[in-house]
Amino acid sequence: MGERLIFMGAPQFAVPSLKRLREGYEVVAVVTRPDKAAGRGRRVAFSPVKEVALACGIPVMQPRSLKKEEVVTSLLELKPQVIVVAAYGQIVPPEVLAIPPFGCLNVHASLLPRYRGASPVAGALLAGEEETGITIMLMDEGMDTGPILAQARLSIAPEDNRGSLTEKLAYLGADLLLETLPRWLKEEIAPRFQEEDKATYTKILKKEDGLIDWGMSSVKIWRQVRAYNPWPSAYTDFEGRLLKILQARPIKGKRGEPGLVVATKEGAAVVTGEGPLALEEVQLAGKRAMGIEEFLRGQRRFVGSRLGK
Repeated sequence: MGERLIFMGAPQFAVPSLKRLREGYEVVAVVTRPDKAAGRGRRVAFSPVKEVALACGIPVMQPRSLKKEEVVTSLLELKPQVIVVAAYGQIVPPEVLAIPPFGCLNVHASLLPRYRGASPVAGALLAGEEETGITIMLMDEGMDTGPILAQARLSIAPEDNRGSLTEKLAYLGADLLLETLPRWLKEEIAPRFQEEDKATYTKILKKEDGLIDWGMSSVKIWRQVRAYNPWPSAYTDFEGRLLKILQARPIKGKRGEPGLVVATKEGAAVVTGEGPLALEEVQLAGKRAMGIEEFLRGQRRFVGSRLGK
């Protein structure tokens, strides 16, 4: 096997990178988030990265903090030449950054310095970007501020939501990582500093972010629908019940009372502050997701109702 490395990550986004690394490197440990209870039964759920590590026989570490002395000592004893991080979800402290001689490399889902932080894919969709990408960076103590080793671009399709775009970026990130890492270990790459004046930041997504304000334009709400699918979903109130808008598209039409559901040539649509939003897929609380035509067959009062409180 090749050089020794430690992999840090948790969600599905990180899985392709971990699988590809095993092809040519000795992954001596995987560091991921602690297990947590999930779902109605509150069953213990492993992170996708932990599931892959266990299936591959890779030792797993799940510290609540990387700052504890015993954690740092354990990582030191593994003698990694490099640490690879992909959506780990915790700050990596200076004591850990200093362990590997070739540093800690981060697979970040944006074209840095744009969209630093916790939700870069949602950030790009909310801003209406037509392209995004992957950055492989050498980590420092800041929030995604380290020097860039490599970047790859990806066009954003109109039908992309955060789920589909994250999946595309996960595979692009794995490919770019496997191209970049051997060159970095051979000292063939000169890191380039980020342009701080072009930096933008994203925040951790919260449930309340998905609440739709029908006074916004249809284009902005359309971006919200895409950015928050699969979680927390863009949602509104329909007759006292939560209604998720899973797919929609802006169409041309007249102004009216924001939130009013109207019939158009292109199907049921909601009036917004600027242009109607045609609905394509929705999910009423306690029900399964369904196309708008099927939904209308069971909800005769939907057209003509007003969404939101």
